[in-house]
Amino acid sequence: MNAQTSRDERENHSESLEARRGVAPAVDVYENKTELLIIADLPGVGPDSIDVRLDKNELTISGKRASAPEGNPLAVEGRPGDFTRTFLVPQGIVADGITAEVAQGVLKVRLPKISAQRPRQIAVKAS
Repeated sequence: MNAQTSRDERENHSESLEARRGVAPAVDVYENKTELLIIADLPGVGPDSIDVRLDKNELTISGKRASAPEGNPLAVEGRPGDFTRTFLVPQGIVADGITAEVAQGVLKVRLPKISAQRPRQIAVKAS
C-alpha cells in the first residue's frame, strides 16, 4: 500500500463517521503503525452509560448522557440525551483485541492492527 492510498483510506474512514440518532459526540481518530485510536469527548458519562459494539465492519459508540443537575446553568455544551457515532473499520484490525476505557469524560477505543509478518528465527530445542 502506498502513502497516497493509505492517506486516502484514512480520509475516507474519517469522513465515514456519521450520527444516526441523537447527538454526535466530538471525536478524534488517530492512526499509527500498531493501532487506530478513537477518542470521544463524553463529559459526565460513566462506563455504565456507554456501549461500544463491533458488528461486521462497523464500530458504534452509543449511550445516554444523564439529565442536567438542578439549578441555573451558566454554560452548557454537553446536552443530555442519547448519542451515537458509527465508524467503518478497515480490514487489518484485530477484532478480539479492541479495548475501550473512559476516564475524566474521555473515551478511548483502541483498535489494534494485525502485525506485519516478519521473518523470525525459531529456536530448535533438544528433546
